[in-house]
Amino acid sequence: MKLFKPLYERALKWAMHPRAEPLLAGLSFVEAIIFPVMPEVMLGPMVLARPQRWARLATVSLVFSVLGALVGYALGHYAFAWARPLFESLGWMERIDLQVQELSEIAAQSPWSAFWVLVIAGFLPIPLKIFTWASGIVGVPLLPFVASMIIGRGKRVFLLAGAIRLAGPRAEAALHRWIEWIGWGVLLALGVVIIYFKFIR
Repeated sequence: MKLFKPLYERALKWAMHPRAEPLLAGLSFVEAIIFPVMPEVMLGPMVLARPQRWARLATVSLVFSVLGALVGYALGHYAFAWARPLFESLGWMERIDLQVQELSEIAAQSPWSAFWVLVIAGFLPIPLKIFTWASGIVGVPLLPFVASMIIGRGKRVFLLAGAIRLAGPRAEAALHRWIEWIGWGVLLALGVVIIYFKFIR
């Protein structure tokens, strides 16, 4: 079953849209709150089409990801009880509960310990929304939270945009060819991590 390639091809069409930059901003914003498609699938083709604007496009994605992360944090802090049935229907609650427990233990030691966890989370190909909501639920202090989002997500989007700027069409062709394997590989890795923390650790 092909799941990730159709989503990637839809993002490619968005990348060619005359208002692609606002669409990138919107995708980056909502992905940090609830949307399942990472903005990198749109950022990559946009950088390929306009390589001289790679830094601007990465900045747009980063700024709106951080703004979306703040909204996710606020919703986690103030509206989690209301949104819990929605997350249960999406199958996210087990992951959110696990992340809340982990972050609670880490934040109890030091807010800046939570900072490093969130920096790593922002860099990995893991849905950002899980961490933004969990941070709000736990009450991670805002300064470490915002700093971690900027550094973690910033490294990701700027490294991707810079790599595509340097590699050109070869990078996009490789991504298009392997996107299905990459997507399922990420899901498998997430499953292994969840099993490890739930049953082995």
